[in-house]
Amino acid sequence: MGTSLLLSVVIPIFNERDNVTSLVEEIHTALVGVCDFEVIFIDDASTDDSLAILTELKGSFPFIRAVTHNKRSGQSAGLRTGVLAAKGSLIVTLDGDGQNDPADIPKLLERHKSLSDSEFLMVTGHRVNRKDTWAKRKASRAANAIRRILLKDNNPDTGCSLKLYDRALFLRLPYFDHMHRFLPALAKRENCKVEVVPVNHRHRAYGQSKYANIDRLLVGIPDLIGVMWLIKRSPSNLKSKE
Repeated sequence: MGTSLLLSVVIPIFNERDNVTSLVEEIHTALVGVCDFEVIFIDDASTDDSLAILTELKGSFPFIRAVTHNKRSGQSAGLRTGVLAAKGSLIVTLDGDGQNDPADIPKLLERHKSLSDSEFLMVTGHRVNRKDTWAKRKASRAANAIRRILLKDNNPDTGCSLKLYDRALFLRLPYFDHMHRFLPALAKRENCKVEVVPVNHRHRAYGQSKYANIDRLLVGIPDLIGVMWLIKRSPSNLKSKE
């Protein structure tokens, strides 16, 4: 590791004991020699031994940091906890289930570097070959289409957790539960440039998904209305009078 930390990899997890070891090893392979980095796992009150495994892994991979919630708080809360704890100027996020491929992180970094003239920049992954169930893919396509129409975020896969952005940008975004589903739209609200790059997607090797399609749809409706309001009331849309 160098003296200046560039990248903080933020990974919220809940009951991912069988996935964290391979994920750490893959991140190490992807980023050693590319940049200075740390990996922050946010354990969302797991009931398995995920935290114990991470503690043991720190002996071989000292770049690991583990932060714990004392009660289930959700993915957005885990994301916020990780970003607040991060020491890097850049944040990259990915799921703890191993479906995002850490080998794609350098690709996101390269795109960010090539467009570093922007004040704020978000690079989002697009899972061009989804390995989820048919029902999950169909629900995701419908949700993305609705978001593109109503929020005008022009993002084909806002649900992809593999994203890279400036830590300072995230700290400017309005926080609310489930905000992680709307990050490209919220970033554009701050006049942030958003780039999309194709990324790999893999089958979940172990464990089960923590979300059901119907739960996402029902929860997402009021959130969508709220984000529409936030965009309408953003500083760039307000006109002052004398």
